[in-house]
Amino acid sequence: MILGSLAGWGASAIRHASVVAALAGTLVAAGTAGAEEAEWAPYPVQVWQDPFNMDAERKSVDYEPVDSARQKWNICVALPHLKDSYWKAVNFGLVEEAKRVGVSMSIHNAGGYTELEKHKQQIRACAGNGADAVIIGAISSDELNDLVGDLDDQGIPVVDLVNGMSADKLDAKSLVDFGEMGSRTGEHLAGLISGSEARIAWFPGPEGASWVAAGDRGFKGALKDTNATIVETVYGDTRPDVQEDLVRQTLEAHDDLNYIVGNAVTASTAVDVLKEMDRTDVKVVSFYLTPSVYRAIRTGDIKAAPTDSPVIQARIAVNQAVRILEDKSYHKHVGPEIVVLDRSTINFFNYLSALPPRGFEPVSRVQ
Repeated sequence: MILGSLAGWGASAIRHASVVAALAGTLVAAGTAGAEEAEWAPYPVQVWQDPFNMDAERKSVDYEPVDSARQKWNICVALPHLKDSYWKAVNFGLVEEAKRVGVSMSIHNAGGYTELEKHKQQIRACAGNGADAVIIGAISSDELNDLVGDLDDQGIPVVDLVNGMSADKLDAKSLVDFGEMGSRTGEHLAGLISGSEARIAWFPGPEGASWVAAGDRGFKGALKDTNATIVETVYGDTRPDVQEDLVRQTLEAHDDLNYIVGNAVTASTAVDVLKEMDRTDVKVVSFYLTPSVYRAIRTGDIKAAPTDSPVIQARIAVNQAVRILEDKSYHKHVGPEIVVLDRSTINFFNYLSALPPRGFEPVSRVQ
């Protein structure tokens, strides 16, 4: 029964899911506080054979983390923001792994994708405050390249986390291909419409972010030869109030929509707006996972979402930084296997690979 329900998953993801189901039990369903102590590895990942080339061949392996750091390294992290549960999940993974391996960590967030200059200042401050390594969840793919070069000149390793940068002086990447996140979303949607015509409003996220551009290409590419029509692509910051306004405007402009598909904030917001407007004719799909999307998949209000396991990406980034500092071998470019979740598979998924436990509040420093 489990294998039948997980037919679309990769073999190692199925193996991991069955192990987690036996190990985590109620934690998967409840996401309760204290669940952060659950074992997370080995974890099924993909390793790029030509690092930093997103089109390169990948190899599936089970990731094994370091047991502990040799010394209390000072790791500095710069994130776009901590306004939504996705980045809270990243924060959770960073903090828990820093505690587990025994390093100190300072975590800074710029406050949003519009705050590039603040983001740069925080990265400069990392170096100025004596960071041994820097982990960056980048606001921009290209605008931080000079800074990464400066850090490299100072002998400070840089790990690219989640969003992706084009800098050629990076030491490691812990991230997935968001083009694949978009394409997996589009492929699942194509299966839902099953050859029928469908009109779709697509909300990929903030224009200019590399993950948004990649997701957009992947999603549209997957629907190219289907009967789905993307009637409008709507960009915007992932603040709930911004997305709610955009969803309302789009619904008012298009009274014949069949699907709203987009970032997790859009999807969660759309569920409430559609109920309020009594638009039960419009279905919702998210192209990544958050706690609210997770709950809505369980209730059937959101049809599906792929997950890139951001908690695991964060944990791996900490491991990469430690391995680099200690001259240990490491995977230069690695990301968790992408799994598409729907109501038939959600109960077999390790909640704590992608989402923080309930009640978790972001942490800015690990001593």
